Order: sequence, then structure tokens, then C-alpha cells
Amino acid sequence: MAYLLISAAHKSSGKTSISVGIAAALSRRGLAVQTFKKGPDYIDPLWLGRAAGRPCRNLDFYTMGEREILELFGRHAAGADFGLIEGNKGLYDGVDVAGADSNAALARLLDAPVVLVIDARGMTRGVAPLIRGYQDFDPAVSIKGVILNKVGGPRHEGKLRASIERYTDVPVLGAIRRDPEIEIRERHLGLVPANEESGAEAKIARLAKTVAEQVDLDRIVALAAEAPPPAALFATPRAADLRIGIARDAAFGFYYPDDLDAFAASGAQLVPFDTLHDQCLPDVDGLFIGGGFPEVHMAALSANHSLRASIKTAIEAGLPAYAECGGLMYLARSLTWRGETQEMVGVIPGDAIMNERPVGRGYVQFEETGQGSWLLDSDAGAGTPARLSAHEFHYASLENLPGDLAYAYRMLRGAGVDGQNDGIVIGNLTASFMHLRDVKSTPWVGRFVAFVRAKGAPGPSG
Repeated sequence: MAYLLISAAHKSSGKTSISVGIAAALSRRGLAVQTFKKGPDYIDPLWLGRAAGRPCRNLDFYTMGEREILELFGRHAAGADFGLIEGNKGLYDGVDVAGADSNAALARLLDAPVVLVIDARGMTRGVAPLIRGYQDFDPAVSIKGVILNKVGGPRHEGKLRASIERYTDVPVLGAIRRDPEIEIRERHLGLVPANEESGAEAKIARLAKTVAEQVDLDRIVALAAEAPPPAALFATPRAADLRIGIARDAAFGFYYPDDLDAFAASGAQLVPFDTLHDQCLPDVDGLFIGGGFPEVHMAALSANHSLRASIKTAIEAGLPAYAECGGLMYLARSLTWRGETQEMVGVIPGDAIMNERPVGRGYVQFEETGQGSWLLDSDAGAGTPARLSAHEFHYASLENLPGDLAYAYRMLRGAGVDGQNDGIVIGNLTASFMHLRDVKSTPWVGRFVAFVRAKGAPGPSG
């Protein structure tokens, strides 16, 4: 498989739109395209996966070891014609000052050629020292070409190309003109997710057309072919003996495809349901409600009285359940946003309030308290608890909670529910603001499925 990494000089350069356009344009040529996203992001992968016609996979130094990244990349790269890895932020940006978690580090690990997206607004000759600086900063990173974005017109493009040709040896692979029609809308958590954007297919089609016309796709494919072939690794799913209900709709769509694969590997069939339209839960043994934007759809969620009652009855009757972020907000007593309050499921005795600024944002570290329904660390309680990693990104806070709640996690870094704890435990429910990733250090899916299997909880009768 040919593959490359799309990065940028800085964030908000338009690399997601260009990556989506490349994936869609090559898919329309008949190539099997596999996309990857660096970091814990949910929203960009929804767009990339939709453009390529297969789920996008996350590669994240914070929650995964290098070998784990290589294994995941090799497993999902197998069988594809073209692999596209979209970076996050700028090429050399990251939490670690030495760059161990940067996009450049990922490119080195995967031996991936790099294409740099440059936001060319307000630039002419200055683009050349920018490119040369990025080349010289780490010669081990192979910058094979640049795509100029938000170019003002033919004259502007000509000046940029002339400067790059005179002062660098990096080829210009394309120049994208400024066009508001190809920009993906943004809101408080970033881009509007593809599962929620009614015009997603039309936007992807326009991006594919723009990229096909303004980027040299043949040269892109040729550069990607210079990457060494990754190792192909496969996992065998276990025969399913459990059914886990999963909320999949416009309100809830933040799920890692690899976590969903892990359910199959653990013997659980995922049964999707729609929180906006379904009247009752399907017949399931457990429940998973991930993140999303319940605040945007809170009137419709609240109006679905029948499903809210079905979920509340099932959880209070002992149905094993796990909820993250948006799922936690949905299970709360109420949700308030922009001066409007709507009733939610009411299993959690607290009220979710959307704030103007993020309450919790970024990578977190935590340890288990031993009060969780299911444990991530198999040695928890036997000695010093393990220091575990995850991430959070929420504008919501949970207020009016009673003081005697049990929590599964103690926060070492991050906000969680109250700045000290996360993972509210009520019966067989665990609900947190943190997003877990099913990796070797936090194998949450297998532990949750084992808990569901051990409980043998009957599904709701409807």
C-alpha cells in the first residue's frame, strides 16, 4: 500500500478539508483508500471515513505505545491501495517539548512521506524560508511536497510557485483557491461532524472535485508509493454471545472504530438504536452511549419520552451500561444550553450545564478507586493503582449532585466530573466525562463485555 502523512505548518491551515478531498477523489478513481487520524479526535475521522467509504483509524502516542501504533497501522493498511494519515496541529507541534508525540515523530515511526499544507494567505516570497525551515528542523522527516491552500488567485499563485522553485527543492503538488463553499462548518468543539451535517455528501463531492482539479493526484499517489510496505496483521473475531445496544444517530457519534472492533473480538454484537426516533431500547444485554452533541438535539431527545423511560427503567433494573461525555449528559436529570433547559433520562441525579468555555480539555491521567463496576487495571486494589491515560473535551459541567456518589476514577490530571473524580457509579452504570480508548494500557471494552457477561442481565422487554 502507498501511504503518506498530510500535515501543516500550523493548525487551521485547511488540512482536513484537503485530506477529505484527496480521500474522496482517489476513492472516486476506484482506489481503496484507508484513512488515519493522529490523536484522539472523533470529528475529523467521521469526515475522513465518510470520504473514503471505510472507517478512519486513530493513531495516538498518548494512549498507545509505538509497537501498538505500528500494529494498528499495519492491520488496517492491509488490503488498501492508498493510505492517508492526517496529522493534528502543525508538523512539529505536540505536548512533549522534544517532539516525541509530534506529527513528525509519527512520520518517522511509520516511514511516511510528508505533504505539507500551507495556508498561503498574506504570503508570497516568505513561503520559501518557511518550507526550508521545516526541512532543516528535522532532516529525518521526509517532506516530499507542499499543497498551497487559500490562494488568492493566479497572480498570487504564480508568486508563491516562483519563490518555492527558486529557493527550495520541494515540489508544489497543488494550489487550492479560496472558496467558502469547500470549508467545513465549525462550532464549539471544532468541525460539525459528518454524521450530523445534512449536506455532508454534497460537501465531500465538492471537495473531491476541487482537489481533482487543483491538485496533482497522480504525483500524490507516486510520492506515496515511495513508502515501505507496512506489516499486515489480523485479528479473529469471537463468536457473538452478547448484544450491546449502542446509540448511533445525529446526537451521538463519537466512537473509535477500533473500540467497536474490540466488541466483536470480545464476542459482543453491537445493536444500534436512535435516541431521537426509536421508542424503546432493543433487546440487549448491555448499553453503550458515547459522546456527541446532545445539546444541539436536546429538544428532540427530551421529546422522545418513551425511549427515555425505557432507558431509565432498564438501567435501574440492573442493565450494565457505560456512558461517555455526551452520553453522561443524556443520562443526567436535565440539560441546559443557551438559556433553555430540557429533561433528560434522569438516571444520574445531577443537571448538565453547558458553559461558554471548555471545562475539561485535553489529555488526562487518572487512577481507579476500586469502586468501579468493572476495572481497567486487573491488579487494582492489590497495591499502588496504575496511572492510566485518556482524554476529555467538554463544555458541560454536572451540577446539583449529591455528596455520597461513588466514583470509579480519581483524576490525577484533568477535570472529570468535579475536578477530583470521574466515572459516576450507580448500580451497574458507569458514566464519565472522559473518553477511554481500548488499547493495551486501558482495555476497557473487554473488561466491560466481561462484566456484562458475568451479570447476565436480561435485556429490556420493550
